[in-house]
Amino acid sequence: MEHGSSTSRLRAIFNVTSGNFLEQYDFFLFGLYAKAIGQTFFHADSSYAALMKTFLIFAVSFLMRPIGALVLGPYVDRIGRRKGLMLTLSIMAIGSLLIALTPGYATIGFAATVLIFIGRLAQGFSAGVELGGVSVYLSEIAEPHNRGFITSWQSASQQVAVIFAAVLGYLVSVAFTKAQVDAWAWRIPFFVGCAIIPFIFWLRKSLQETEAFTTRKEHPSTRQIMATLAANWKIVLIGMCMVATTTTMFYFITVYTPTYGKEVLHLSTAESLLATVMVGISNFILLPIGGYLSDKFGRKPLLIASTTLIFVSAYPLLSWLTQHISLGHMLISLLWLSLLYSFYNGALVVSLTEMMPSSVRIAGFSVAYSLATSVFGGLTPMIATYLVEQSGSKSMPAFWLMFAAIISLIATLIVFRQRQSQTNRASKIKGKLIVNPSHS
Repeated sequence: MEHGSSTSRLRAIFNVTSGNFLEQYDFFLFGLYAKAIGQTFFHADSSYAALMKTFLIFAVSFLMRPIGALVLGPYVDRIGRRKGLMLTLSIMAIGSLLIALTPGYATIGFAATVLIFIGRLAQGFSAGVELGGVSVYLSEIAEPHNRGFITSWQSASQQVAVIFAAVLGYLVSVAFTKAQVDAWAWRIPFFVGCAIIPFIFWLRKSLQETEAFTTRKEHPSTRQIMATLAANWKIVLIGMCMVATTTTMFYFITVYTPTYGKEVLHLSTAESLLATVMVGISNFILLPIGGYLSDKFGRKPLLIASTTLIFVSAYPLLSWLTQHISLGHMLISLLWLSLLYSFYNGALVVSLTEMMPSSVRIAGFSVAYSLATSVFGGLTPMIATYLVEQSGSKSMPAFWLMFAAIISLIATLIVFRQRQSQTNRASKIKGKLIVNPSHS
């Protein structure tokens, strides 16, 4: 495949990120309508219990991501990027249809809970390798000088989904009463997502395989890929820790924001959704800038500066917000977190693709990212809800953000220290060969 022209590369970016849009669109809607979904599919004694059950299923579905990464990642590394991305889209579509069409608990009882659970597991399973597949595809069609910028569009495409879902949610809230939204109108955005699926299939069918994959002399078997993954478990573990910040921040400022605004800060639905739209727009603009800056100044400065600033500013920021609650203050707080998230993510995603051995690039990336999403990101709405409820403090979620930031900062320092050591060793060996040419 020739990706030399800007037009072909832009088309490839649009086509490959379309499935990423669907993944994040459904995940965001699940967080946006968490309360309505809880009341529809669960039997609970209180709205808090129903909300926690919804966020529990939201979190549990993330446990399927590492499984999906381990099962599908080696398969995609073996059969190719294009075929793999078509497969993940198919599984994701099944999950979306189940969530949109399943009758409520009042109609079919516990079967409703089971079906919604299966739908979420299917989405989690496919998402385990979808994000890795898209990121690796973008990194492999990019040039060395713009790899950070090109790869950043994986995350930027997710922001389009956030904006679209939030705007659609706002229109639903305006067109219907709160009782109607909680009863059935919350399904409308899910039906819209299902209607988009055929278009996304059409876009992805036109994808061509990456040159990096087609020119590879050997394509290892699944067993060989699993063996290579096991041999590189330290890289995968460190990668997971580096991803902790980006996944925690993302789910806090997007998926959890509508619930935080409505249930904790007691802002209106319209205000909470407006804040979410503004965050999505901010992320969409800033993520490619973060990727560009990582190309220009290096990955390390952005990763270290972003995690440090998150750790230092998260608690003072949320304390200020919760003591002076208003839409304006919420916007200021979220946009600051958006800036830090975008600059970190812009350097993180491309760093993760560069860390992984080429033969297991999708599998390694997907396992690291999905483990972090399971342990950190997917738990964020539930942990934030729990911290607020148990402590009585509206600013307590800041400590979860700080915890993720320090984990990622330590992992980043380890990675670049190891790289420096490897560079120093290579330089010494090269120096010895030059001094004593007889060894060459």
